[in-house]
Amino acid sequence: MTGEPGHPDPKALRALAHPLRWKLIDVLGSENGATATRCAELLGESVASCSYHLGMLAKYGYIEEVPDRPGREKPWRLTRPDQQLTPPGLDLDGELAAEAALDVFLDHELDRTKSRVRSGSLEPAPWRPGLQGMTAWLTEAEFVAVKQQLIGVLEQFAPRARDASLRPESGREVRLFVAASAARPTPAGEP
Repeated sequence: MTGEPGHPDPKALRALAHPLRWKLIDVLGSENGATATRCAELLGESVASCSYHLGMLAKYGYIEEVPDRPGREKPWRLTRPDQQLTPPGLDLDGELAAEAALDVFLDHELDRTKSRVRSGSLEPAPWRPGLQGMTAWLTEAEFVAVKQQLIGVLEQFAPRARDASLRPESGREVRLFVAASAARPTPAGEP
């Protein structure tokens, strides 16, 4: 992301506040890079639209052209497999930009999850989606520890997202999505 260290660029965060850009990020991650034409084929969008939005993602450092590839159309790849949507050091404009990006990201995640759940019955039992939610009462320290543990599970498999040669031959793309949120405190005497 562009911007000075400790001062993330709100414009770069706002670049992620578009649904097609999240779909493009998914394609580039799944395909380990793709051209605008390939993205258009997979997403049912026009090449011109994909090209424009890929250019915007590149402008803010989320993707880059794959170097030294022959041919007229250049493939794009992610600069990193994960996107930091709430980096430290945000000012108010940055916080608002992060909220806009997170809002679109959450819609994208929910749409993807719902799509996979709807077709889950077609999968063999071990490949069916796993969803679970619960409410717990935690201290601040416990909440921080739980978030770190969940992130640790995700990070265990992160090298496979970065390096396709590490992916197991019998493996399939699996989306691991973690969310932990604390309710706002209620004023004393309210339920």
